[in-house]
Amino acid sequence: MRSIELKNITKSFDGETILENINLTIPSGKFFAILGPSGSGKTTLLRLIAGFEKPDSGSVFLGTQDITNVPINKRRVNTVFQNYALFPHMNVFDNVGYSLRIRGIASQIIEEKVIKVLQAVRLEKQIYKSVTQLSGGQQQRVALARAIINEPDVLLLDEPLAALDLKLREQMLIELIDLQANLQTTFVYITHDQFEALTVADYMAIMNRDGEIEQVGTPKEIYEFPKTTFVAKFVGTTNIFEGVLREEVGSFKIELKDLGSFAVAIPKDAPWIQDGRALSMSLRPEKIFISKQPMHNFDNVIEGTIVAIVYHGRSTQYNVKLPNGFVVHVFEQNEEHFPHQQIDYDDMVYLYWQKENVVMLER
Repeated sequence: MRSIELKNITKSFDGETILENINLTIPSGKFFAILGPSGSGKTTLLRLIAGFEKPDSGSVFLGTQDITNVPINKRRVNTVFQNYALFPHMNVFDNVGYSLRIRGIASQIIEEKVIKVLQAVRLEKQIYKSVTQLSGGQQQRVALARAIINEPDVLLLDEPLAALDLKLREQMLIELIDLQANLQTTFVYITHDQFEALTVADYMAIMNRDGEIEQVGTPKEIYEFPKTTFVAKFVGTTNIFEGVLREEVGSFKIELKDLGSFAVAIPKDAPWIQDGRALSMSLRPEKIFISKQPMHNFDNVIEGTIVAIVYHGRSTQYNVKLPNGFVVHVFEQNEEHFPHQQIDYDDMVYLYWQKENVVMLER
């Protein structure tokens, strides 16, 4: 197992900068996700690690080895593509063992390795089936088996589940987590799907549309404590308010136009603590408690009117219009032990939240 380090990577195509001075360390033996919108350069980043592209400037390291100019076949890095790239005229065994055969490995060793790796992806019963007879999920596992049979230091996965339906995607995510835990190989997972990234990753990097990395951290750190407005809005759903910070004796509030002042918790090491500073406030929908009755055990409260109700199965989304016209999204879990009230369109409701659930962001 070896880490990956990208140092000062810049890459352009036809005069357009795709990646701008990227510095990133991917720890060894971890499941690392790179999440970003379409066009953010995440696939280009993967291709630079794999060796399909070379950077205009900067270096790629695998452990302590500079592999920037090392040919693809000399890197201990394998890639699983979105379209799987299986050989349709071969059965499962031949697809998985292909790379060993062209290296001249003895037939007995190939058979042992193929059986072992197919057991790891739970396909040993399909060993002699044509890949065209397999389901999408099974074809995905064949592609994984073919990629890991050479025991790479790093496995790159480029939107590998994009072609699968939702139910199968959720199943394959769990299987990928189990596979990585068993192999202890460094997995680098490229996706634009925040659910996939939050599900599989030990660590993740968020890229913006300008080919820059906005934040790196654990899924919980990034979701609960985004450092920029882009990250807060891209990872999950959030309500963003713009206001002015007001310092009082031993506490802070944010003053929101036409709405009033609300208590916030400010990190002691925040560089932007200053009375009168223009800031943004991020408040996740599930951090808001909605009620038709007044309550007194919350730091903040505001009134609004229900303008939309969307049932999501596990939760219900309420869109609440505030006095200044701003619409707030609120998620409420649909669980029997929750004391639900009947909330309808045009109802006046109270929204409550604690100051610790507010994340303050620089404009």
